[in-house]
Parts: sequence; C-alpha cells; structure tokens
Amino acid sequence: MPQPIIIVDYNPQWPAMYEKEKARILGTIGHKVVAIEHIGSTAVSGLGSKPIIDIMAAVRRMSDSLECIEPLQTLGYEYYYYPEFPERCVFLDGSVGAAPHHLHMTEFLSDFWTEKLLFRDYLRAHPEAAEKYCRLKKKWAKKYGADRDKYEDYTEAKTPFIEAVLARARSEQP
Repeated sequence: MPQPIIIVDYNPQWPAMYEKEKARILGTIGHKVVAIEHIGSTAVSGLGSKPIIDIMAAVRRMSDSLECIEPLQTLGYEYYYYPEFPERCVFLDGSVGAAPHHLHMTEFLSDFWTEKLLFRDYLRAHPEAAEKYCRLKKKWAKKYGADRDKYEDYTEAKTPFIEAVLARARSEQP
C-alpha cells in the first residue's frame, strides 16, 4: 500500500545525510558529474519536509546520465523513466514513495538546474517565505496526503507558490 504524504519538522541531520550520500555518489559516478547540489525542502534550514533527501547532479549531456544507471544500481538506486520529464533522469534508492534519497540528473545550467537552485536559495534567504511554504505544504499534505494516488494534486497545489517565489527571485537578481 502506498505511503501517505507526511510533512515532518526540519531535521538538522539532513545536511549531513546529504553530504554522506553525495560522497557515495561522487565515489561512483564522479567522473560524469559536473556539479552536485542538495535541493528540495530538506536543503532549507528550518523548513518542514517529506523526509526525503533530494539531490541534483549536473552532467554535460543527458546521455551521460544514462551511462550512470548501472553504476548507481550498485549503490541501491533504481532508474525511473518519466516521459513527462525529458530534462532529467530520476533515480530512487528504495521503493517508490519511501526512498530516503531521490537523485535528479540534468544538464548543467539547464532550466531545471537553474530553477531548483533559485527556489532553494530564495527560501534560504527569506525565512518568511520558507515558513509560509511549510504551512501550505502541511495544509496540502493534510488535504491530499492520505491518498497517495492524489500525489499529483499535492504537487499541483504547490505550483502557484513555487512560480510566485521564482518570479520574485528572478526580479531580485542583478
């Protein structure tokens, strides 16, 4: 049975968990990785989140990420193909919905790369926006989270907030 969407309080161990996994990933596919970043809510101090460490690794070409499938399998990652996300390859270490790490591989400086970092950095620099996002995520998790089949509804509910934050972040860039 699918796991419900649950937002937990910020865990100060999340950055260390990221660093440990980053070292494992780079030790295995570092020759293909141009840059690697901790993204998502677990990357923002104080922000409640689903307890999943999101990692984004940049490659020169998307074909490089496909060459990483077998090496990442040795670390326990499974590759999931999502035709609706051609700009990234997604790897989960564990079962869908319960994986402690999600690895997103994309081309360096792609729109996906840039937007994920812009959103993370804005929330890090604006605690009031992070607090609002946390409140909204808890509300949406309560509304949609008991039924994992409504995960897309949860994700869609976040979209207007994320787009508004990205617009503000872009307007503040030099």
